Amino acid sequence: ARRLGIAAGMRLIEESKIVADVLRTAGFEPFTVLCKVGSVEKTKVNIDENLKIQKGNYEACCNPILQARLLNREKTDLNVIVGLCVGHDALFSKHSEAPVTTLVPKDRLTGHNPVVTLYTATTYSKRIFDSQHLQSL
Repeated sequence: ARRLGIAAGMRLIEESKIVADVLRTAGFEPFTVLCKVGSVEKTKVNIDENLKIQKGNYEACCNPILQARLLNREKTDLNVIVGLCVGHDALFSKHSEAPVTTLVPKDRLTGHNPVVTLYTATTYSKRIFDSQHLQSL
């Protein structure tokens, strides 16, 4: 793989820039496409105003299919997901012609590090498990 696509979520723009710089330094040719590419206001695709994060403001839809199509057009050899939403990652993967891997999952609660909940399964996060399951840990 020489040409690498980066399918980036908006919350990880800065991290995606760093990934692209690292890949470029290593001799790869990175192409980055952000999730809001094509910028269509949510209400234009029949998403109710009450379902928006900030009601009354412009809020663009994510477009993982267009992300995949744009990287397909660049003929990337491998595509890397950096912070796409659950579901959007599946749509991106389905429409990508190149193989896809995830470098950073999107998880705002854990700072995009969901495995941290496993490290704290017997301490901080134990409240999410029932007592019988905890005894087996």
